[in-house]
Amino acid sequence: MNEKIVLLCAAGMSTSMLVNKMKEHSGNLQREIEIYAYPISEAAENANNADAILLGPQVRFQEKKIKEMFPDISVTTIDMRDYGTMNGKKVLETTLELLGE
Repeated sequence: MNEKIVLLCAAGMSTSMLVNKMKEHSGNLQREIEIYAYPISEAAENANNADAILLGPQVRFQEKKIKEMFPDISVTTIDMRDYGTMNGKKVLETTLELLGE
């Protein structure tokens, strides 16, 4: 199964670094996982076919709005500590738990 995870943050820059860390760990899992980062302003164009949407801590106040935009997609905010330390392994594992895997 091919999962698609979309990370949304203010500008997409710091989240791109986290995406790279998550991709490094996903290679160890023997599964296909697509992971992308976008500015939250581009959510409508880029997150509609995601399995999970992760929000950077700096845009967590938008969580309710994103959940309303995408009622059939799992949406959560990335833990501030994991985000700050760029712990891609932990963020990916938490996301897969959210997806029930």
